[in-house]
Formats: sequence, structure tokens, C-alpha cells
Amino acid sequence: MTDDTTVSVLIVDDHPVVRDGLRGMFDSAPGFHVLGEAANGVAAVELAGTLDPDVVLMDLRMPGGGGVDAIAELTRRGARAKALVLTTYDTDSDTLPAIEAGATGYLLKDAPREELFTAVRAAAQGRTVLSPAVASRLVSAVRAPRAPGNEPLSAREREVLALVARGTSNREIARELFISEATVKTHLTHLYAKLGVKDRAAAVAVAYDRGILG
Repeated sequence: MTDDTTVSVLIVDDHPVVRDGLRGMFDSAPGFHVLGEAANGVAAVELAGTLDPDVVLMDLRMPGGGGVDAIAELTRRGARAKALVLTTYDTDSDTLPAIEAGATGYLLKDAPREELFTAVRAAAQGRTVLSPAVASRLVSAVRAPRAPGNEPLSAREREVLALVARGTSNREIARELFISEATVKTHLTHLYAKLGVKDRAAAVAVAYDRGILG
């Protein structure tokens, strides 16, 4: 981040009015700094490389380069920036590819201003942020063909899951819980199986949906 409290943002949307509105919103709020704007995914990737923002606020469907491809390219390049999707679309065909490509979070454009600010701050810290509507869709999309059993998570698995929800890495989880990284991976494998999911974002989504995480 640009300092201890300020989150730097790159706004990506093909509509100038939307970009202007978002810039005005963030410029008027303390703790944010808009570094630049892009009208498509290709320009977003290049600008992210030059400006090094904390968060890229990414639309999905844009002429000249969509958001999912841009997120995948940022991930491939190992960009420091966290991609937070802000879009009108919450269909499975949009949601899942964006998460799989490496998006840190996914919000809809009707999200309240404070929810957006909170999400951007959380994304900057590497935490997964999903709007409730998107979380429920993602849960449906990622469920294993066989419904997972009702086997409850162990206390340790719940601890690991809570740390995952905060964006904590396996190494940091191991350090915090005084266990090895291999043990962390074992706990993750077990809780994925119990929740019927395949990755961290899906585990968090399902856990919120079931009330395991509050």
C-alpha cells in the first residue's frame, strides 16, 4: 500500500461514466488513492504493471479485452495487485471463471458504497470478499456431484478455515497454530472433502453459506 492506511486502486471499466463515478467515490473517501483507469483488460494488465496498485477493481465484460483474461494474466505475471471484480453479472458463467482465474473477490455494482469500501480494504489485505448473491451462486456451482456428507468439521479444521477466510497463507497458518505446513495441507484436504469443494475460495463461500463462518 502507498502508506500504512492508504489503499491504491486501479479502476477498470469500459464505461467512462462508471469510471468517473467510482473515481469520485474513492477520491472523496479517506484511505484510498486512485492511481489510474483502464477501459479494457489489456490496458488494465499493462497499467497494473506500471502503477503497481494494491487493488484492481475489475469489470468483466469489456470490448477489447475482458476481465477474466486480464485477471488470469495478472495471476500469471505474479502481480502484487489483488483483483476485485465489480460487475453487473452474477451468472455462473461469469462468477466461477473469475474466481478460478485468481480474483480475490466478487461484488455486484449494486453493492452499497460502504460495502465496496470494506471489500477493497479487505482485498488489499488478501482476504476473499464475496457478495451474498455471488457466494450462494458460487456454492451451487462448486458443489461436488455427490452431495458432501454432514460430517462436522473438527475444532482444528474450523480454526484453519477461519484463518483461510482472512486470507492467511499455509505458512502463516502453520506458524499461528504451531503446526507444520504439511499438517495444514492435511487439514485443508479433509475440510475440502467435508464441504464438497476443491479450493480455498469455494471453502470460504460454502462455510459462510452453512453458517460455519459468521
